[in-house]
Amino acid sequence: MEKVITLEEALKRIEELENENAKLREELEYYKNRKLSGRQKHNAKWMAIYNDFVAGYESGMTMVEIAKRNNVSERTIYRYKAYYDKITKTEH
Repeated sequence: MEKVITLEEALKRIEELENENAKLREELEYYKNRKLSGRQKHNAKWMAIYNDFVAGYESGMTMVEIAKRNNVSERTIYRYKAYYDKITKTEH
């Protein structure tokens, strides 16, 4: 027992689906363009400060000196240190 669909019903349903699709595309665009919150790990800025941390740390600078030089918190530098320790531990 097939459901009989007229041409008008089919066209109306197509229009409904196209409208729904347009709304979903707008919503998708919103989510694509929104700014992500929180710490952005391993982006270009993060890597630049991390690489500077490594250079300073390996040359014997203190954590406080490195934090002041990069204008970041000491907590951030200790996060870099934890990451550095994790990376160097896995390399050996």
